[in-house]
Amino acid sequence: MIEPLLLTTARVSTFDNDRALTGASGFLFERDAHLFLVTSRHVVIDKPSKHFPNRIEIELHTDADNLTRSTALSVLLYRDGKSVWRQGCDAAGEIDVAVIELDRSALPESVVLRCFTPEHLPSSLEAVEVGSSLLIVGFPLGFHDTLHHLPVVRQAVIASSFGMRFQGQGYFLTDGRTHRGTSGAPVVMRNTDGDAELPWTLLGVHSMRIDMRGRDLQLDESLGLNCAWYADILLTLTAPEAQDLLPDDEGASAAADANLATGGT
Repeated sequence: MIEPLLLTTARVSTFDNDRALTGASGFLFERDAHLFLVTSRHVVIDKPSKHFPNRIEIELHTDADNLTRSTALSVLLYRDGKSVWRQGCDAAGEIDVAVIELDRSALPESVVLRCFTPEHLPSSLEAVEVGSSLLIVGFPLGFHDTLHHLPVVRQAVIASSFGMRFQGQGYFLTDGRTHRGTSGAPVVMRNTDGDAELPWTLLGVHSMRIDMRGRDLQLDESLGLNCAWYADILLTLTAPEAQDLLPDDEGASAAADANLATGGT
């Protein structure tokens, strides 16, 4: 019996046509019968590193009794010259989260997946304390169970006051070992009082590691801290009216004027 949490997360590969670019993580979020892939925005576009994929592939299971069977779902990132993902901004700038609605008719009939929903978001910010234990589910450096196509889990703890925007940004800090390829992974906390089939609270979307620019590489270890964007941004990006919250064809956020807010006080 496979843990349902592992079926929420999919390996994401980016491509420029048929040329492979990078690997990342993503997870599934369902709202009002609409199915979305959630990942980091810098997975689908990143101007500083000149990362401009035009499609992604998502690895999905196709047999509940045999997890060695899978398929790669190809998703174009542009339609009619316009990008298809939704992204948001707040008063502090862009939020490193991207949401892509998936066409259910393109999925195999036998697809095996589990989805987070709005009910998996924290109902109270006060219920989450600094130092609380977390899991980050993803594909660090692309590492995973290649036979069964399953992610791995890293342990972490909340390293900043949850609900308070760290440095005024829409994210909180986690303390845990992460690597490239984990971008877009769900950050979750165990919740035995919630959904019995998926007993986890979705707190955030892992984005990147944080380090000190002036750190002595020989004398000082890496901080081992990461930023995770508050998951309540998903309520904004998956709302019916968010159909128009798409960046323009150069990757600038059309949601800037909407002044979208996220993540606590």
